[in-house]
Amino acid sequence: MATTDTTQGRPAGNQSPRPRWVDEVKANQQDLDQQIFSAGYNGDVVRRFFRFVGPYRNVLIIGIIAVIIFALSVLALPWVIRTTVNDVLDITQRDASNARSVLFIMVGLFFGAVILHVIVGYIQNIIVGRIAEHILIDLRRAMYEHLQRISMSFMDKTEVGRMMSRLQGDVAALQEFLETAVVSIGDFLLLFGIVIAMLIMDWRLALLTFAVVSTLAIARAVWLPIARRAFLYSRQTASITSGALAENINGVRVVQGMSREHVNLDLFKEKADEQLRASKRAARIGLVMIAMVDTLSGSAMAIIIVVGGNMVIGNSLEIGSMLAFILYVQLFFDPIRSITMHYAVFQRAMASGERIFEVLDVPIDIQDKEGAKPLVDNDGSVEFKNVTFGYLEDEPILKNINFRVEPGETVALVGPTGSGKTSITSLLHRFYDIWEGEILISGQDVREVELSSLGNNIGMVLQEPYLFSSTVFENIRYNKLDATREEVVTAARAVGAHEFIMRLPNGYDTELEQRGGNLSLGQRQLISFARAIVADTKILILDEATASIDSYTELLIQQALARLLEGRTGLVIAHRLATIRGADRIIVLQNGEIIETGNHDELIAHGGLYARLYAMNYASFDDIPDELIAEAVEYSRTAAT
Repeated sequence: MATTDTTQGRPAGNQSPRPRWVDEVKANQQDLDQQIFSAGYNGDVVRRFFRFVGPYRNVLIIGIIAVIIFALSVLALPWVIRTTVNDVLDITQRDASNARSVLFIMVGLFFGAVILHVIVGYIQNIIVGRIAEHILIDLRRAMYEHLQRISMSFMDKTEVGRMMSRLQGDVAALQEFLETAVVSIGDFLLLFGIVIAMLIMDWRLALLTFAVVSTLAIARAVWLPIARRAFLYSRQTASITSGALAENINGVRVVQGMSREHVNLDLFKEKADEQLRASKRAARIGLVMIAMVDTLSGSAMAIIIVVGGNMVIGNSLEIGSMLAFILYVQLFFDPIRSITMHYAVFQRAMASGERIFEVLDVPIDIQDKEGAKPLVDNDGSVEFKNVTFGYLEDEPILKNINFRVEPGETVALVGPTGSGKTSITSLLHRFYDIWEGEILISGQDVREVELSSLGNNIGMVLQEPYLFSSTVFENIRYNKLDATREEVVTAARAVGAHEFIMRLPNGYDTELEQRGGNLSLGQRQLISFARAIVADTKILILDEATASIDSYTELLIQQALARLLEGRTGLVIAHRLATIRGADRIIVLQNGEIIETGNHDELIAHGGLYARLYAMNYASFDDIPDELIAEAVEYSRTAAT
């Protein structure tokens, strides 16, 4: 009786049944690859794609002409051989002295056709390849530009990995489609020309060849559905294996911390083995068609040799025509094989094109209104009037929010997770539009102001600092490209970052890895602080900006921020109660509503939610259990009544 390995969920031993997830994969007919293999002609995708081709239309025409000449040169070679052999044999029988000169002429024509074939082939590849590269860049630039301006509501629901797939793989599929589409013109012309040439030379041998081709068409009709399923399953297992690999690499710290290396290796091996089996099966099925084409090609050639040879012996067919016929039969199956491969490219391109244009068609909900003006004479005041907002319909996050921040005032927003603190700052920057009410900066509605000027007047430091793959210097002056080195150094000194920056290999010219991976989390946060200082905006938003910094560094930053916020309006989101005691005013939020406002001493004296939570002696609102928060809210409401 077989034993069961409960860790892996499958019978022990070398012969194991297919795991459950395999059947789940096969049952998933909505997978992206299914779209690829089932995609048909989409006129809208083709029309929109060829708009990108428009700027290169004249050059593309030259490329198409080169493709046509290339196909004609291929057609010419067997015909030249036929003419050469027949004419030389005919002249030799009548006048042997002239046969050699005719042979030299025909050989010259043959090599001329070969040279033309090589030249136009090179021109075709160069032109089509370059146009395809230009269009690839244009498509990616269009998607990049659109994604830079796209609304946050879309990005909140979109996986970065899927978007990168569209920017890379899907665009490359359209590039490949352009290359194959132009080449396919030559393939169809070549196929048509071969058929005409065969019929002209001898219609009987041509019909014999076409009979073999009809057998290939029937075989392909049987083979194609089987191949689709095999290739689809191979791609699906490869996707699952890649996903498992990426997940475990990204989570390697957790894997090692929980000693899951051996378990994960076994699980990965299971997926990799299934991918190997699927890939082998797909390869075998793919080779079947290649073998079938080669077999039928050889069969057609054998028929031509046997039947044509008898016709030559019977003087009903010239030997040169028979040789040319054999060459045409060899050429006949090449465009068929090429067109079959191009069809798969065409299917991928249709699916990829739909996904690319889906991105380009995503509406930009947040954009400048007609007549929007720059934010000028900004005194730094901020006002929320009866603001209601939510991310999902009928589920408001903020409810009738009203408050005003005076120029130069520092206001702290506090409250449990989900109370609406970050939403307030996002609305101020107009990452989203409110449902009701008004948001005013210096008395001007943010919806009537140019978005670019909002970015120039509002600085933000987020909880998770994001640094780019560039130098420390370039990262600090990211929002102000004309900032001098002196300004950058001054900002770094103000937040205590100068010392560790100077210890880096090249100081301010040190190249940072992706997301600043060669710095500690606290160091990355300090650089983001310096970046905000260099931006020198009237309004500064700090969204839990000291959460990633140790207590000693936080003390230094608090001192620096006190100097930084002088003359500026500050909105500070903080979970740590100790970080907001010095704020001019504290706004306490609960379930999207303002329930208290005042400075620290006033709120403590009031004895409401803030005082109750502060008295619990927790370091952060996030540390307080939900039931204690609920009790504090209920106590505050009871005390108020």
